[in-house]
Amino acid sequence: MDGHRDTYPMELLQGMAVVASSSLLRIAGAFRAVLEPVVQHSALVIFTEDCTGRPRKKAGDPSIVEGITIAELDAVRQRTPRRRDVSTQAAPTARPTSAVIAGAERPIAAWLADTGALLVLTDPRGPIDDALIGALWEIVAAEIRQQVTTAAPDYLRDSRAASSERADAIAELTDAHATTLESILAVTRSRQTTAEDARRAVTEIASAAMVQLRAVSDRDRQLASEPVAQAFARLKDDLRPLARFGGPEVQFIEPPVDGRALPGEVAHAGRAIVRGTVLALVEQSTVGRVRVQWDCDGSNLLIGIRDDGPGELTIDTPSVQQLGARVTALRGDLQLQATPGWGSELHVTLPLDPPPAAQNRSGASAALTEREWSVAELAAGGARNRAIAETLTISENTVKFHVANVLRKLGVASRVELAAALSAGR
Repeated sequence: MDGHRDTYPMELLQGMAVVASSSLLRIAGAFRAVLEPVVQHSALVIFTEDCTGRPRKKAGDPSIVEGITIAELDAVRQRTPRRRDVSTQAAPTARPTSAVIAGAERPIAAWLADTGALLVLTDPRGPIDDALIGALWEIVAAEIRQQVTTAAPDYLRDSRAASSERADAIAELTDAHATTLESILAVTRSRQTTAEDARRAVTEIASAAMVQLRAVSDRDRQLASEPVAQAFARLKDDLRPLARFGGPEVQFIEPPVDGRALPGEVAHAGRAIVRGTVLALVEQSTVGRVRVQWDCDGSNLLIGIRDDGPGELTIDTPSVQQLGARVTALRGDLQLQATPGWGSELHVTLPLDPPPAAQNRSGASAALTEREWSVAELAAGGARNRAIAETLTISENTVKFHVANVLRKLGVASRVELAAALSAGR
C-alpha cells in the first residue's frame, strides 16, 4: 500500500471534495468510493449520535447494511479507542478486528473520531493505512457534525419522520417480545411443570433476553433524545467564543433541569436557531448584550432571544427568513418584535412530538406506511429505483417491493398515475 500512496493523492482530494458536497443521506456512499482504492471492503457503516433520526449511514453489501443494528454498532464503539487516545497512550487499547455485524461474526476495521462518530469497514482486505483512513475519517466526521448543525429544512423533516418511525417500531418490538417472554416465564414457573432443570434454564435465558431487549430500547431512546439541560449546556459552549473574542455579552436563562428530554432533531435545531439568531442580532450596530432563554412546557421547546440593539430586524430580513424555514420544517412558530431604539425580541416554539404518521394525507395515501410514503414521493418525483435506494439506504429489490405495494394500495398502474394520485391527495 505504501508503494501506491503517491499514485492516488489527487484522486483522494477529488473524492473528499465529493464527500464534502454530499448530503447526509449520500455521504456514506461517497466516502466508500474514496476508501475503496485504499482498502477493499464489503460495506461501510457510519454510526453517529449527531444524526438522531438516522444514526446509521451505510453503503455496500445489502445483506450487511440492511441487517446491521444499533446495538451491534454500539458494542463496537465501546471497544474502539478514539484516535487521540491511540496516539497519546503508550499502550493504547487494541481496536476490535472482528465483531458481530448483521447477526454474524465477521472481520472489521473500526475508527472512532474525536466527535464520537464511529466508522466500520467490514471484511477489509489487504494492508490498511491506519493513519490515512483515520485522518480522512476525522474530516468526514467533522463534516457530518457541521451538516447536522446547519441542516436544511428538508433534512429536518426527514429526520423527524425517521425518529417517529423508529420509535414506533422499537415500541412495537419491545411490547411484542416482552409479552412473549413474560408468558414463557409464567409457564416455566408453574407448579405443574416437573422438568426443574429445563424450567430453570429457560427462565434464565428468558430473563437475560428481557434485560437485553430493554437495554436495546433504552439505548435507542438515548440516541433519539437529549436532556434539555444538557442541550442548553452545549449551546452555551457554542456561544462562549462569541463573547470571548469581542462580541456582545451573552446572558443565559437556564431551562428547568427536570424538563422533558428533547428529541434529538429538536435539540440540534434549537441550538442552530439560537446561533443563527444571535449572529443576525450582532450584525446590527451597537448591540452590547443578548439574552437567551430556554423553557419547556411539556409539549414544546420555548426559545426567547432578546438584544439591546437598534431594533432593525424584520421578518423579511434574509437571516430571519432562513431561521423561519428551519422553524417551519419542525412545525414550529416564530414571532419577531422589534422596537426602533429599544432592541429586537424573537420567540420560537418548537413542538416536541412529531405529527401522526398519516397527518396531512388524505384518501388512499393515508394507508401508506412511512417508508412507503418516502418511496412514493421520490418515485412520483421522477427518481428511479437505484436513486431511491441510495437516498433511503435500502436495496433496489426493497424499493421494487415498496413501489409495488404503493401502486397496489393507491390503485394506480404507473408512476405517472402515482404522481397524479399523490398530487390530488395533498
